[in-house]
Amino acid sequence: MAEKKQRLLLIDGNSIIYKAFFALPANRFTNDKGIHTNATYGFNRMLDTMLDIVKPTLALAAFDAGKITFRTKMYSDYKGGRKPTPDELIQQFPYVKRLLKARGIKSYQLNNYEADDIIGTLSKRAEKLGYETTIVTGDRDLTQLCSNLTTVSLSKTGVSSVEHFTTEHVIDKFGIKPSQIVDVKALRGDNSDNYPGVTLIGHKKAIKLIQKYGSMENVYQHLDDFSGKKMQQHLIEDKDKAYLAKKLATIDRQSPVTIKLSQVPYLGDQIDQLISFYKDVGFHSYLMQLNNSGKISSPKIKYTQLDSKHLKLIDHLNLDKPVTFYLAMPEPNYHLSPFAGFVIGQEDKWFVSKDIDLLNSNPIKHILESNQIFKNVFDAKRTYVGLNRLGIKLAHINFDMLLVSYLLNTNDNSNDLGKVAAKHGDFNIKSDEQVYGKGAKRSIPDDEILLKHLVSKAMAINNLQDQMFSQLKTNNQEKLYRQIELPVAFTLARMEIAGITVDTNVLNQMKNKYTERLSQVESDIYNQAGEKFNIGSPKQLGKILFEKLQLPVIKRTKTGYSTSVDVLEKLAGESKIVQNVLEYRKIAKILSTYIDGLLKVVHSTDHKVHTRYLQTLTQTGRLSSVDPNLQNIPVRTPEGKKIRKAFIPSHKGWEIFSFDYSQIELRVLAAISGDRNMQKEFAENDDIHASTARRIFNLKSNADVTPNLRRQAKAVNFGIVYGISAFGLSRNTGISRARAKSFIEKYFQEYPNVKKYMNGEVDKAHKLGYVETISHRRRYLPDIHSKNFHQRSFAERTAMNTPIQGSAADIIKIAMIKMERAIQNMSATMLLQIHDELIFEAPDSEIEELTKLVPKTMDSAVKLDVPLKVSVNYGKSWYDAK
Repeated sequence: MAEKKQRLLLIDGNSIIYKAFFALPANRFTNDKGIHTNATYGFNRMLDTMLDIVKPTLALAAFDAGKITFRTKMYSDYKGGRKPTPDELIQQFPYVKRLLKARGIKSYQLNNYEADDIIGTLSKRAEKLGYETTIVTGDRDLTQLCSNLTTVSLSKTGVSSVEHFTTEHVIDKFGIKPSQIVDVKALRGDNSDNYPGVTLIGHKKAIKLIQKYGSMENVYQHLDDFSGKKMQQHLIEDKDKAYLAKKLATIDRQSPVTIKLSQVPYLGDQIDQLISFYKDVGFHSYLMQLNNSGKISSPKIKYTQLDSKHLKLIDHLNLDKPVTFYLAMPEPNYHLSPFAGFVIGQEDKWFVSKDIDLLNSNPIKHILESNQIFKNVFDAKRTYVGLNRLGIKLAHINFDMLLVSYLLNTNDNSNDLGKVAAKHGDFNIKSDEQVYGKGAKRSIPDDEILLKHLVSKAMAINNLQDQMFSQLKTNNQEKLYRQIELPVAFTLARMEIAGITVDTNVLNQMKNKYTERLSQVESDIYNQAGEKFNIGSPKQLGKILFEKLQLPVIKRTKTGYSTSVDVLEKLAGESKIVQNVLEYRKIAKILSTYIDGLLKVVHSTDHKVHTRYLQTLTQTGRLSSVDPNLQNIPVRTPEGKKIRKAFIPSHKGWEIFSFDYSQIELRVLAAISGDRNMQKEFAENDDIHASTARRIFNLKSNADVTPNLRRQAKAVNFGIVYGISAFGLSRNTGISRARAKSFIEKYFQEYPNVKKYMNGEVDKAHKLGYVETISHRRRYLPDIHSKNFHQRSFAERTAMNTPIQGSAADIIKIAMIKMERAIQNMSATMLLQIHDELIFEAPDSEIEELTKLVPKTMDSAVKLDVPLKVSVNYGKSWYDAK
């Protein structure tokens, strides 16, 4: 029997971990302990790639033992120009070594030597034994080790893309043999490793010399051949440098490596260790991969496929305990998505079916609508809307897995049940993308696959309930969940179902008008440019403006001239064509995004749009709106604002009402900071921006404040809320940075508790790793300890802002819940929430009552040390109500 072919994989540990660290953003990869994991994650991706390619029988990862090696003794500045290793990377080295062990790969380091020398020595030993060796590295220097038995796989862009260097590939790519790479480095030196070569000999010249003479030593033996005296002189003067450079560049292939090749078998994944590791570092996607590959033993999925003849089986459920229910709608827009099936049950009794009509049969409908039977679901709002389409009113929800997961960590905002379950330790559920596919290939799978998928989801909801509720209790977030997030989910569901009527005739009239206007502006631009071109192409526009018309270049991009809005606004006064381009963009945006966008999503059955509110997306607790985004209807331009004319009441004799919290974030700031001066101004109903201007500019009264001074003070007020810097304020207001700095300093003198509050929140974030709103909504800030100034500064600004913005979001949600209760016996209907504004429709007969009821209810949503103020407007359209 032939002896098994040995394949050795040697990993340049330091090189790959560095490559991974800088390839993946550190701030996006952290575990729940705040440890950065980007390099570890990227390292694992490289392992996946190389293990799949090489299929090794032997494997070892080599690491540098420290900065002091025999090379630093030869040349003290060796690698001296490199920046210090970031702390976020240093903390990951133990994780990477633990990962390697869990993946069945030994790690090794050798005092006084580099990883390169370990790899060079072991690859030479392997060659003598006839082993095939693959070296994976991010360092091009190791290509000197290529031979007929040794391949160097060089990491390119990212962390899993590699270029495989054989002897032939080195010759084709560089024009020299692998062994000659050190000769080239001897002549040109190495900036990365910080040692010089021969003066004025660069890479191309060094290559040519080695191609001609074969080696660095042979170059020196033929100095008389050089016609150029300068080159000859530099070679003579820098001879010692060249010989030293070659020594430094040459990998020591006889280093005293104590580990033997027989001691580095590739053991394969050590599943228990690997599962434990992935859980610790929060690699949920890798855990799901292990599960999907069958390497994690999944619990057996037992279920009964339900049909109309066996509905009585539902009676076996214990209705004194919560019942878990999941309704499958594969498409994101649950107002329109087809139904794929449902599952209902608890613990070890699961009933599943594709027959949606069964939901309207008893006892299932009774269970879903009962106010006495608790239900556990994933995404109560989605489930409520879906069941409403079937004529079923979902009630009495106990556990909404999506909402609870979101509250536990707002940074984790996936809405896929499989991914959410994985974050909480259940890795047995595939993602919907894995089951249904993606994009045009999305489809309902075979019955067995679908039904098992649905039951596995329901089991996860059931199994994770106690654990997640316990965490919620530990975080003091039960009240936030029970009294705000869960009730508002149903309020939002009913608002979505109600929808808002859109007059398509108004939109089509606007479309015709703006299309005509766009055509005219386009014609004017062509006339002013003297030719036709693609106005939407930054490249073509840049050539017209900055080459043909010779306008001053303000900013460049990697591909040419910047034609961004801020650039064009600075040039608008210099050329009519620039003004027209800005006008063209504005009208084109209104036409494509808003008018055409709205026309596409108006439901033909009721002439309404039914937006979806994303309750678990933002990290502050604010809502987002999609399909369509009604929070993004323009208000700052007259043209954009007119779109609101198309939003009208659903009945004749009705009106659209708008109720808007006035300066809610500043009022929250005044309340939670306890600043007496700011609280006094709100209590006395002063114009806060005029009062701020009076204080900053040392004026006698608010009457002395000019519109421009008020504008600057307003920018300071709202800037403070977002932790603005002098630079940011200067940019926003057009004043000098020095003046902006003095404004901010004066502001904190006048409102001292605001500064104290902000410093306190930053200190809390540094201590706890998170900040909270008035309702204990948490936002974790993993970058608060970052050594990177920009990342840390952003985290500190976020620490200041989140309690303010998040508390304002809490207040509007509480107001929505109270308002829905307050109008339950009226015809009025709450339609939209636009951040700090609520939109209703109601008959004219209820106007007077609403104008008293709504402000009273919203003003008292939360008791603060400053009064909340609500402005009231109404009219025949949303436009008229503003």
